[in-house]
Amino acid sequence: MTTLSNNADLGGYGVRSDTTAAPGVPSATWRMLGSARGKQKLPKGLDALWDSGVGIVRRSMLRRHRYLNRANQILASQARFGPLSEGALRDIAERMRDKFRLGRETPDDLDTAYGLIRELVYRQFGFRLHRSQVAAALALHFGCIAELATGEGKTLAATLPAIVVGWRGRGCHVITVNDYLATRDLATMKPLYEACGLSAAAIDGEMRHESRRAAYQADVTYVTNKEVAADFLRDRLALGQAKGLTTTLVRQILARGNPEEATASDQLVMRGLESAIIDEADSVLIDEAVTPLIIAGDAPNAEQMASFVEAHDLANRLEPEVHFEVDVRYKEINFTAAGRIFLREITREMGGMWSVARRREELISQAITAREFYKRDEQYVIQPDEDGDDRVVIIDEGTGRLQPDRTWREGLHQAIEAKEKVKLTPPKETLARVSFQRFFRMYRHMGGMTGTAEEARNELWQIYHRPAVPIPTHRPCIREQSADRVFVTEEAKWHGIVAEIERVHADGRPILVGTRSVESTKCLSALLDEAGIEHRVLNAVNHDEEAAIVAEAGQAGRVTVATNMAGRGTDIKLGPNVRDKGGLHVIVAERNESGRVDRQLFGRAGRQGDPGSCAVFVSLEDELIRRYGSRLSTVTWKTRGDGSGELSAKAARMFRVAQRKAESVALNQRKNVLRNDDWLDDSLGFAGLEL
Repeated sequence: MTTLSNNADLGGYGVRSDTTAAPGVPSATWRMLGSARGKQKLPKGLDALWDSGVGIVRRSMLRRHRYLNRANQILASQARFGPLSEGALRDIAERMRDKFRLGRETPDDLDTAYGLIRELVYRQFGFRLHRSQVAAALALHFGCIAELATGEGKTLAATLPAIVVGWRGRGCHVITVNDYLATRDLATMKPLYEACGLSAAAIDGEMRHESRRAAYQADVTYVTNKEVAADFLRDRLALGQAKGLTTTLVRQILARGNPEEATASDQLVMRGLESAIIDEADSVLIDEAVTPLIIAGDAPNAEQMASFVEAHDLANRLEPEVHFEVDVRYKEINFTAAGRIFLREITREMGGMWSVARRREELISQAITAREFYKRDEQYVIQPDEDGDDRVVIIDEGTGRLQPDRTWREGLHQAIEAKEKVKLTPPKETLARVSFQRFFRMYRHMGGMTGTAEEARNELWQIYHRPAVPIPTHRPCIREQSADRVFVTEEAKWHGIVAEIERVHADGRPILVGTRSVESTKCLSALLDEAGIEHRVLNAVNHDEEAAIVAEAGQAGRVTVATNMAGRGTDIKLGPNVRDKGGLHVIVAERNESGRVDRQLFGRAGRQGDPGSCAVFVSLEDELIRRYGSRLSTVTWKTRGDGSGELSAKAARMFRVAQRKAESVALNQRKNVLRNDDWLDDSLGFAGLEL
């Protein structure tokens, strides 16, 4: 079993792997088989306590000061590159590539490489990487999660370790959260990679097999977390029973002279999981880790398809509190004794799967879950498919973006389709699965960057053994944040937000309002129309216009209403004279279940020393309070509202408590996903794809 950390600085990119392809085994196959790591289980009991203590010690090793001091040295040494010609710089880059490829570099060579890349950045883009970016790049290189504030230039910082990894010749995956960012970042950074003698490519969801394979052969590949994990699973399926090196060697020997047996490696698109640099690391490693990635094939079953529609009709005959109880916090349905008896009675004549108590309860529970917890324009939208038929498309609740290629598992997707009376998609049969926690632990070297790592530092260590390193901003942050404003009702909150927009808009400042759902953007948009305030809306329905809308969000007098997608991976630059007016004003229209998401939205204002401000508006009817708040506290505060329905700032404390509860529940869910992987390996490895 390979450990997560086998060197003094946590599996940084400075450690070379000595693996060499075995005779008769193609390199791509060898590296793919070598990627079957990450099986180490979460420690329990005293082991967990010890591991947590190790994490505290590792995080207190003053890495930030070390990286900042080393960054100062790199900046000071760069002067020697200034007088050199373009040709001379290319020659140095070639020599550096040879050194790193052969594994003969020294620590001083890394400093030289970073100084060289910094000079090439200046010649390509006309500005120099500042100290914080270089320090963040060093943190990435040594396998840490660097916290670099929004607007500080994470995309450019990632190029330094990516180039060094590219010089090693093993390939570097730069992981982004969506196809748009992957293609955008490639287009921006490709000239820099070429100046360093490297090839670079990006992968999007529409790519064919050969194009994907060529993209993965590039020195640096930009790709989303979902695409890279799916390609890994498809490659494992292509390898079939080749689940270990010994098995593969035996098959290679037996297949000599039989060309049909030697085609498995030709089907692979990847060349293993060597190095990863993860942008928006908390989103990829934590938020996305709740749901495993599954490769599935259609498993049509006419009786099962009919049962989803029948379950929807039957569920409408059950009464809340009489036949079932709703657990809002965990999104669970619990049948009462009377409910089970009633279910047995109304399905007595139906036969088939309805005669099995456990199966009928599962079907009805899914139908009620679809009705009670999954709302149109919040968790999903209805859109036409290629044939013009309506279909259910999932909305990523963390980003607000559509997920057209994803479906909910275990019949939930079909239950929602039955509720919406759209054409049902056939149930799926799982061919391969992997959790994102496990997948990213398979990389030999991994680092990440995000604007919000501190809140997740414990989990990043527990799951990935990666310390979070906060990097100070290049310029002091002067953003102003007011106390949360708390309202009794949601309606009062929306009117309070409109009043706030009118107040700030009168000064000519740009305003960004962050909401949690498509429905919320529509509600606020209607109120702004009534108030006569011109605005733009950015949500999952019109996400294709994201770049244009966000690019204008910092212009004077602009009002932008957006779901959480506006907080990740986009850059809002202030227009002329906006700084003098006070900069961008961000309004958070509802506290999210993770404080990191709130802080990402705050970070849209006051970037790189710009002025800015933010305000939070919440109500006792918000989902966070309904799911995780104390009922007693909610009832108590409801009696204290003034004529406008607004409460004192002290009420904001209950939202922070609810947020902590939500984060704790989410952490347990993510750990359960990882434990489920272990259970499948131990108990059912023979039945499916073993990683």
